[in-house]
Amino acid sequence: MRFTLRQLEVFMAIARTGNVTRAAGVLSMSQSAASSALKELESQYGVLLFDRAGKRLKLNEYGRQLRPQVEALLGQAEALETTLAQRQTPGTLKVGATLTIGNYLAPELMASYLAGENNARVELTVANTRAIVDQVLHFELDLGLVEGELNHPDLEVSHWMDDDLVIIAPADYPNADQPLTDQQLRQLPWIIREPGSGTRQAFDRAMQGLLNELTIRLELQHTEAIKRAVRAGLGVGCLSEITVREELELGLLKRLQAPQRNWHRKFYFVLQRHKYPSPGVSTWLELCRQYPLQPR
Repeated sequence: MRFTLRQLEVFMAIARTGNVTRAAGVLSMSQSAASSALKELESQYGVLLFDRAGKRLKLNEYGRQLRPQVEALLGQAEALETTLAQRQTPGTLKVGATLTIGNYLAPELMASYLAGENNARVELTVANTRAIVDQVLHFELDLGLVEGELNHPDLEVSHWMDDDLVIIAPADYPNADQPLTDQQLRQLPWIIREPGSGTRQAFDRAMQGLLNELTIRLELQHTEAIKRAVRAGLGVGCLSEITVREELELGLLKRLQAPQRNWHRKFYFVLQRHKYPSPGVSTWLELCRQYPLQPR
């Protein structure tokens, strides 16, 4: 075996940062040492892994083919090092979650995970489905928890749990107990999530056939902003039942019914198919499958 793990670490760091200097900083080594490691790796096999554009390095086609294998190998090496050192913690777990999951489900999952893993750390990234999937694809996250449906050859996507969207209206909305017809849905002013979010994807699917006729008053990136706008009387919204349960129970919002439309959707686990799953990932997934959680 002519390559070293350090050379592979340098390769991955440059692939992520696009710059030798930044990669060297990530690995706590000098720029010259990082540059030499890359040159040695390329010269040993007579290949070029990056396209050079000034100080910017971008993976070429061969480098892109190699990256998943390097990522998997380094993941296995890290797991082996943990075993040899007889550590009892899985280290830092990088989790990505969409806004609904990240703000309303992930905090409880994090608390349970940290309670059961001494000295463990969780880095939580909260963004819309499109952004989380992109970071999982590029090995920046260990796993993603998303609301949107997707299909990609480099991703493992599996069902986690079910969810339902609800139409919400101000507390003084009249006749909230009467089901809305499609004609009434067309006439309502809507406040909804932005394109690229899982909630918006589910809303668009539920409103299939009516979308071009709806009055979209506002598109907002945050659930709380939508709830506040609805409470202020600016229109009706459509959000996950998980996110509005408290406001509905307190009477701050009203739930409207449109039973002729399908408001059901699913939450998913997303893993990079070529990334070695750490013990922390397995523990986190098991906690998710046990949701709602019991005290640990």
